[in-house]
Amino acid sequence: MESIKRTRIADILYNWQSIGIGNTVNLKGWVRTKRGNKNVAFIALNDGSIIHSIQIVVELAGFDEGSMKLITTGSCISVNGTLVESPGQGQAVEIQAKEIEVYGTADPETYPLQKKGHTLEFLREIAHLRPRTNTFGAVLRMRHAMAYAIHKYFNDNGFYYLHTPIITGSDAEGAGAMFRVTTLDAKNPPLTGTGEVDYSQDFFGKATNLTVSGQLEGELGALALSNIYTFGPTFRAENSNTPRHLAEFWMIEPEMAFYDINDNMDLAEDFLKYLVRYALEHCMDDLEFLNKMYDNELIDRLKFVVENDFQRLTYTEAIDILKASGQKFEFPVDWGTDLQSEHERYLVEKHFQRPVILTDYPSHIKAFYMKQNDDGKTVRAMDVLFPRIGEIIGGSQREEVLEKLIQRCREMHIPEKDIWWYLDTRRFGTAPHAGFGLGFERMMLFVTGMANIRDVIPFPRTPQNAEF
Repeated sequence: MESIKRTRIADILYNWQSIGIGNTVNLKGWVRTKRGNKNVAFIALNDGSIIHSIQIVVELAGFDEGSMKLITTGSCISVNGTLVESPGQGQAVEIQAKEIEVYGTADPETYPLQKKGHTLEFLREIAHLRPRTNTFGAVLRMRHAMAYAIHKYFNDNGFYYLHTPIITGSDAEGAGAMFRVTTLDAKNPPLTGTGEVDYSQDFFGKATNLTVSGQLEGELGALALSNIYTFGPTFRAENSNTPRHLAEFWMIEPEMAFYDINDNMDLAEDFLKYLVRYALEHCMDDLEFLNKMYDNELIDRLKFVVENDFQRLTYTEAIDILKASGQKFEFPVDWGTDLQSEHERYLVEKHFQRPVILTDYPSHIKAFYMKQNDDGKTVRAMDVLFPRIGEIIGGSQREEVLEKLIQRCREMHIPEKDIWWYLDTRRFGTAPHAGFGLGFERMMLFVTGMANIRDVIPFPRTPQNAEF
């Protein structure tokens, strides 16, 4: 087979005029379908670069019959052929095959991705193969696009990308749902004189865990570099087997010195609108597919977010609206209770019909590091609520006053010795600062229209599941 440099299918379909009709190209990819008659075969080839496949036309008289039988759904081939205009509907060009090499076969009896509809539940069981489907090809390309857009946004706005540790000795959220990291013998760990595990003999000389958030370390960076962001994996050992929770997920966490709660809200709104706008401008092929197959309101909803200002109100005002709504909620609403997804979605989808930012939550339902308001009851927290998702961003102005921060640590039983380094930032040159966290997979749920968070990450980690 003549050696020709490969051309991506996306480049052919987008730029076929510049390549030129009549020129020879090489394509490589996986066969989606093969049909035809005794004279000609039509192969739909996809290489993952675009949602669309390209049609390969094979005049069978010029090819070995045995080799052609090896080409089935799922097989991988290399094709040299002539770029020609297509007489068929829905495609501008196709490839007239000259040479075909089969790289890998796929037995039709055992290859699970045959040309038929597959449920998302079934595809989760074969997560090693599901990226070859149109659905997951679209999701993964959009995941890449959104990750790139996040880095671009922060870079263009003067933020520095800070790598915070994955292994930590602190619990940023105070929730305790953490994965232990240890090299000690699980069956026979060393014990202290009181019979407890002696972590001083462990690898790091203390009890350590996988991080639940890069925020605390992010604050250290912000109090030196002014504006930083983190973007990395986080881990929560919550036994939440729901369509909205993962045990391993990715978080984006900007932290900004000299920001108050209003600056924080402005940044969150601008950031989210930028990401949605980027998806609309750069991922339309994939969005149109997902809009057609899974959520026919997806594109309209994305445009709506970009075109409308977010509604801002306090937690107290939200409680009053919910209590006066006449709605029957599964979880009762009263001042001092944490809002559930059903409450958040009512505010967004029914009452205001736009994204909502809630502020000034009761201090007892929020984390220790949030700035206290003068009323002694609330803190300068903010949650951004989106349609279908509920909370998509959680953040706050951080408490910069040492004495107040220490008092909150004591109230929430957080040992000062465990975060002495964090408290030092309030001892030495403290400054007003703020930040927030965006769950990447929650964002992906919104921009793809998928209903289950397991379907927006390549290899989901959930309770009782660490396959692939």
